[in-house]
Amino acid sequence: HCFRARVNPQLSIRNAVPLGTTAKEEMERFWNKNTNSNRPVSPHLTIYSWSLPMAMSICHRGTGVALSGGISLFGLSALLLPWNFENYLAFVKSLCLAPGLIYTAKFAFAFPLMYHTWNGIRHLMWDLGKGLKIPQLYQSGVVVLVLTVLSSVGLAAM
Repeated sequence: HCFRARVNPQLSIRNAVPLGTTAKEEMERFWNKNTNSNRPVSPHLTIYSWSLPMAMSICHRGTGVALSGGISLFGLSALLLPWNFENYLAFVKSLCLAPGLIYTAKFAFAFPLMYHTWNGIRHLMWDLGKGLKIPQLYQSGVVVLVLTVLSSVGLAAM
């Protein structure tokens, strides 16, 4: 038994890329064809109206990246810098910074950690199938924001 390839009679050569064209010509042909076809534009951030769940999702990813980068930088600095943590802490204390500035800096460090933690718990609840209705998404979002601010204020006060 010989294997014979079947040719689909509906296939057409008109969609095939002509030989001898450059990449620039092909891209121009592609964009001209799509512009002239009046097809809808693929979804992107500029066509959506922003909502609380959408903004919180983006912030959750951003805080995750920031926390991961911060922890990595802290670890690398612990390996590469000449002194230990106590020396650097003593140096910061010797600067005699205003208490408001120190509190603001501590709050700035605590806020992304607390936001990512509380929103992560919210995501775990979603994984359990709880709180997935639209009103519940907004309610849990507000709860996350309130808990984030309160816990950040508390941590910065320590």
